[in-house]
Amino acid sequence: MIRRETFVDDILRDIKAVISQMVPREARITEVEFEGPELVIYVKNPEAIMRDGELIRNLAKVLKKRISVRPDPEVLLPPERAEEMIKEIVPKEAEITNISFDPSVGEVLIEAKKPGLVIGKNGETLRLITQKVHWAPRVVRTPPLQSQTIYSIRQILQAEAKDRRKFLRQAGRNIYRKPEVKSEWIRITGLGGFREVGRSALLVQTNESYVLVDFGVNIAAMKDPKKAFPHFDAPEFRYVLDAGLLDAIIITHAHLDHSGMLPYLFRYKLFDGPIYTTPPTRDLMVLLQQDFIEIQKMNGVEPLYRPRDIKEVIKHTITLDYGEVRDIAPDMRLTLHNAGHILGSSIVHLHIGNGLHNIAITGDFKFIPTRLFEPAVSRFPRLETLVMESTYGGSNDYQMPREEAEKRLIEVIHQTIRRGGKVLIPAMAVGRAQEIMMVLEEYARVGGIEVPIYLDGMIWEATAIHTAYPEYLSRHLREQIFHEGYNPFLNPIFKSVANSRERQDIIDSGEPAIIIATSGMLVGGPSVEYFKQLAPDPKNSIVFVSYQAEGTLGRQVQRGLREIPLVGEDGKTEVVPVNMEVHTIDGFSGHADRRELISYIARLRPRPERVITVHGEAHKCLDLSTSIHKKFGISTRAPNNLDAIRLK
Repeated sequence: MIRRETFVDDILRDIKAVISQMVPREARITEVEFEGPELVIYVKNPEAIMRDGELIRNLAKVLKKRISVRPDPEVLLPPERAEEMIKEIVPKEAEITNISFDPSVGEVLIEAKKPGLVIGKNGETLRLITQKVHWAPRVVRTPPLQSQTIYSIRQILQAEAKDRRKFLRQAGRNIYRKPEVKSEWIRITGLGGFREVGRSALLVQTNESYVLVDFGVNIAAMKDPKKAFPHFDAPEFRYVLDAGLLDAIIITHAHLDHSGMLPYLFRYKLFDGPIYTTPPTRDLMVLLQQDFIEIQKMNGVEPLYRPRDIKEVIKHTITLDYGEVRDIAPDMRLTLHNAGHILGSSIVHLHIGNGLHNIAITGDFKFIPTRLFEPAVSRFPRLETLVMESTYGGSNDYQMPREEAEKRLIEVIHQTIRRGGKVLIPAMAVGRAQEIMMVLEEYARVGGIEVPIYLDGMIWEATAIHTAYPEYLSRHLREQIFHEGYNPFLNPIFKSVANSRERQDIIDSGEPAIIIATSGMLVGGPSVEYFKQLAPDPKNSIVFVSYQAEGTLGRQVQRGLREIPLVGEDGKTEVVPVNMEVHTIDGFSGHADRRELISYIARLRPRPERVITVHGEAHKCLDLSTSIHKKFGISTRAPNNLDAIRLK
């Protein structure tokens, strides 16, 4: 298939005719254009449209498109003047902490400690802001912890507004191109993460479109490119990239085994289309990708990509909240649903063709409530094929109940503290670290823990991003933050470790302490330095609270290896004796265990025709696949990488 030129002028001509009949003339429409998955109407007088609260909804029904109304760039006040006027309009009691502009969408973001005062009674203050400055205001509560990552992303979007608008228009014309053929068949190809954990990548193909779900890297296998990276050598994928046929990439969540190779595509100009994900996932994956560059440099390895390539990822990312439905190709419609794994993690639902087929791809998911998140969504409008993770899909992969896991963690901590030792908890900066923080915070609040809890690596910055998106957290946490006025992330028992000198002071100190440090698998990051120096002392403990992949230092320690050779900063190998206590508490995992996986299928509505098990060691994918077939009578598969499966 050769890519067609994406002419949509005829479609826009018809759309403009409908809009001109429904929109008041005083709105003064200047332009109508597709920008990404939205139809954008530019007007010189937005108030004329805002007066009719049902107008946009009615337009969307008639045109069957997602519609945004934006002020014409010519009527926007210069940002400096607009900021001055906003501060004059909004009461000082609102305590505005930041105002930033996104010219690509004509939006001004207003952060305030009391956002209700920025909005005003019945939205009066917002309407006045729109009237005076013409920028479309978006109001958010000031995060209690400031995130440098979020600030940098906003700066990039503001500076690159012109290029981003150009990109969005190109993407929009591609999405709404007229299909040359009717969608008749669908297939998926495993490019990574099939019968393995790491480098997740799945290609969804119809006779009209190509969409990639996730594009990760297996950090534990970096010395072997054949195992570390997705299969660029797959003929259909190579062809899609070379011919520029890839319509979109969807990222389920931020962990590097799902998002770590994205910037690589931009470095080598293999892709220039849209990336779809949730706002928290965008921010967290940028944080993790930047850290990945630094880790490679520290290990004396040429990074796979550069900061400028991550910048391209930011420019090309279109964020969607849970439940928003968007066209992403002529025959594909995307909805993201809560996966319960980490902040912003999503189950990808694709509606293909005009009712031809529906696919849900779980990514990593959790199907019980946790301290951070609600359980994964299990109800969809339609569903024929489910692609689900199998990380803990083995017949014996039952995690201890959460309450028991928390009790066991506290026991280990108290035992270690009583003998004057330190507790090292290697944790992923995103997800497990915050989950453990919430457990320890509750015990500390009632006097159960009195030693300092040190956060090292990216954990503090990742936590700041969590505080910026409270709407993605569990109902219980939202209740605490919004209604009780207490934010557990801000408990002073948590201490941020700023540099290597502070880290060494903590190690050298004879005082007991709890240390939560990245990485969770002891693959690079400060957790390795803590381990090297704390491991010889039997007073200390290490507690693994997340999955330890094959080939990682964490898996070696977990298996009971008592002497471990490690390469020091001087390049020399030293043997580290492991005399510290080693504990594994698996009840904190962000992955569904065997019980949850089976329960998910039982509660899934509607019941799919087919289940495909991926993202697990080979025997676990096979075991789960066989068990689902026997228990539910559903057709199942546990494919290998490079297998192509026709779904329709």
